[in-house]
Amino acid sequence: MGGLRLIPVIIFLCAPAPDLSAQGSAGSAGKLEPRALVDFPTAGMIPRGNIAMDVDFYRDGGVDLACAVGIFDRLSAGLSYGGSGLIGAGSPVMNAVPGFNIKLRLLEESVYVPALALGFDSQGHDGYNRRLSRYAIKSPGLYAVFSKNYAVLGFFSLHGGTNYSLERSDGNRNINLFAGIEKTIGPFVSFMIEYNLGANDTGTNALGKGKGYLNTALRCSLGGGLTLGINLKDLADNGGNVTVANRTVHIEYVRPL
Repeated sequence: MGGLRLIPVIIFLCAPAPDLSAQGSAGSAGKLEPRALVDFPTAGMIPRGNIAMDVDFYRDGGVDLACAVGIFDRLSAGLSYGGSGLIGAGSPVMNAVPGFNIKLRLLEESVYVPALALGFDSQGHDGYNRRLSRYAIKSPGLYAVFSKNYAVLGFFSLHGGTNYSLERSDGNRNINLFAGIEKTIGPFVSFMIEYNLGANDTGTNALGKGKGYLNTALRCSLGGGLTLGINLKDLADNGGNVTVANRTVHIEYVRPL
């Protein structure tokens, strides 16, 4: 049964090569807006009439697959699903339920005003813990996020927002804050830093240690709407991993329907 669960991922990775005349969401020549930093969203949107497919590979053989559609220029929605142990010899531990996300951009960016988006996303990160009924990194839940871009040796972008996760089995119902920056490095590469305050992941029954989650990412546009990302997560060791940072891989592919 574990092999059957990998079929959607295999089909995605074996899809025909895209048209290399187009760009992905990284670098100053990118034609797509970054829709997320590492674990948290930006105000970036999927173009209307396009489909976005995302695959995350994380520790313990984990794989999450997501698919979303740009319904309008300012509205997108999608589903996600996955689990730990899909790669390797162990028994898979699947997410409890599929994730659902929807995003509405209320304000477009102008010279003085950042873009503003509201949304909901029930997909957490880095594996689902059935004993605690939550993801290792809680899902954003309800959120509001702003994004502002500046032309500085390419592009420099600021992102920040607040969220309220519906994963509350640890008794923590706090509103959370997150922020991040993105800097393009040439036409095809972007570097990102994200900080998740983790205000909703503290206390006796929580996984966080009160330091917040500090993540970095390197994104590279490979052409045709395809972007590859390498993440270093929890650099402040908030989750008590003790050893090196949690390394994950992200693949994004956006194309017209």
